[in-house]
Amino acid sequence: MTQKLKLLIVLFIIGQTVFAQQKFPTIRATSKMVDIRDGDNFNKGSWTISPELKPDVYTTSNKNGKVTFYTDLDSISFTVVPNKKYDFIILLNNKDSALTQIIYGQKKNYLDTLKKAAKYNLKNKREIPKFTYQSSDNTHLIALRKSFNLDSIAGTGNEVSQILNLLHWIHNLIPHDGNHGNPEVKNAMNMIAVCKKENRGLNCRGLATVLNECYLAMGFKSRFITCLPKDTSDIDCHVINMVYSNTLKKWLWIDPTMDAYVMNEKGELLSIEEVRERLINGKMLILNPDANWNHKTTQTKEDYLYNYMAKNLYQFECPVNSEYDTETKEQDKVVNYVQLLPLDNKSPDKTEGTKTKSGTKFIISKTNNPTLFWQAP
Repeated sequence: MTQKLKLLIVLFIIGQTVFAQQKFPTIRATSKMVDIRDGDNFNKGSWTISPELKPDVYTTSNKNGKVTFYTDLDSISFTVVPNKKYDFIILLNNKDSALTQIIYGQKKNYLDTLKKAAKYNLKNKREIPKFTYQSSDNTHLIALRKSFNLDSIAGTGNEVSQILNLLHWIHNLIPHDGNHGNPEVKNAMNMIAVCKKENRGLNCRGLATVLNECYLAMGFKSRFITCLPKDTSDIDCHVINMVYSNTLKKWLWIDPTMDAYVMNEKGELLSIEEVRERLINGKMLILNPDANWNHKTTQTKEDYLYNYMAKNLYQFECPVNSEYDTETKEQDKVVNYVQLLPLDNKSPDKTEGTKTKSGTKFIISKTNNPTLFWQAP
């Protein structure tokens, strides 16, 4: 190949690359959080820049409406019409290019999907293991309580105030980071230490695990609950806590990722089961006004409950044994889970699997009976 031909090929490739980069408008950002104005609706911090998605698609149902993305440095607007795509680049910290796309389409109505899954089978007799809660006298839990002065953090107020004080403490101590996995050793002592050493956060499962062990260390019965969508291809679930209040004689919805709890019109705290039922039946729900993501984005009832959690309240899963170091993988370890499925979900009674690398075995029992899953400790 002649030098002249090589030069022409190189120039052609460079020209194609430059053209490919120039055909998309570009805005800059140093923060991953983006505000969006969609027609008359302004949603602060509702979008997270994700360079790994190519493209990352935003769907608007605002036909022939204007959509504007606001980063901390820049903004871009499009008047969106059906059957057309609007591509642009968000350049994060001058190095990561996030190909972003706006399209028109009808957004999924997750609340309708949830309403269709309202029915359970109270007569379902499939056996599930008995839920257990580790005693606060466990040596690991004693060490956790003393190391972080959990008695002082919980305070001397009533039971509910102690539960909420521990929630706020974990939310403030460890930021949520949904883009990275949790440490391999999955107990509160180690995960808090790793976050401090590496200046990092945990995903929602890690935060709920740490908070769960803190509750156990203080003598509260609690579980961490994986809230799952109906769409099995949707990998975005959410993990929160349920904590039993002896004074109220009920479970409470506790979310350390969003520093969130939910109330009825009387200001009474609600359980996960009650929130699901109220969403389905159109009853009043109140989100605590200080619910937030990493103290950067305020959570609204509409986005958090009626959209995000409505999607993720289709089915539930939790470990049978609520204890310290539940999910650290070890050779020959067996971890039992129970899933609560709505009646429209046809599933075998039990599934089992073993992780090839760690040798940890997982057993998942299934039930359609909510009274078994939400039973009091």
